[in-house]
Amino acid sequence: MAYKKGKLISIFSTKGGVGKTVLTLSMAGIYSNLGKKVLILDMDFVSGGVGVSLGVSSKRSIYNFVDDLNNKRYKEFEDYISKYNENIDVIISPIDPRESNKIESKFVDMILGIAVKKYDIVLVDTNHIFSDNNLILLDKSDVTLLIVTNDPIDLKNMKSLISIFKDSEKSNYKVLLNNSRDTDKDYLTNFDIKNIIKNNIDYTISSSFHIKDIDKYTLNREILTLNKKILSKKKGDIKKITQMARDLINIENGGDRNDKEKSS
Repeated sequence: MAYKKGKLISIFSTKGGVGKTVLTLSMAGIYSNLGKKVLILDMDFVSGGVGVSLGVSSKRSIYNFVDDLNNKRYKEFEDYISKYNENIDVIISPIDPRESNKIESKFVDMILGIAVKKYDIVLVDTNHIFSDNNLILLDKSDVTLLIVTNDPIDLKNMKSLISIFKDSEKSNYKVLLNNSRDTDKDYLTNFDIKNIIKNNIDYTISSSFHIKDIDKYTLNREILTLNKKILSKKKGDIKKITQMARDLINIENGGDRNDKEKSS
């Protein structure tokens, strides 16, 4: 029996508040517009905001998924899914943050393995902690998108992370410089940043993508890249994010270049 394996993309940073969740949701919107079936998995187990940002709720979070797997109560993957639209599904982070310490990495590994068989794209929003669960995720991901800002502490930490990746011969990552998060921080040029982190900057979101009233879109449970006003006003920025999203799954001329298939 043959099946098509979807792409697992983790969005990671070495500092909180860099725009991971907004970018994760924006990428989901782009993939949805491309006709891809998308799962957003919120692995910020303590302060995850995906469910709130999209206005989806469920009595079953990833904690319940793990607990049911552990106690042999698991029946259907769909039992843990919240739907945002026709193409975007969500698994929310634990409702009670105290449950985060009860989520074992071996079960996260199992959930990821199931998810990539059911979706074209699995996007995983994370926190910036080097937990066992995040290490499993980074190991399993087809590509990791590392988000960095023009912030000295952020850059120092990112330099250390990239050094670890290179020492372990991990190369399936891309670096995104997000200048839209804190537009008042322009201490360093792109050239300076590349020299600090000892790595190329693969993608940049410019300060022009900064949205002053972004909380309004969150309150309205909207994804920026699915909003007609944003699509019209931020055409150049949306085009860049769309090209990045295509690059991350190797889309060329509208098709997947590197879809993997297995048979059993």
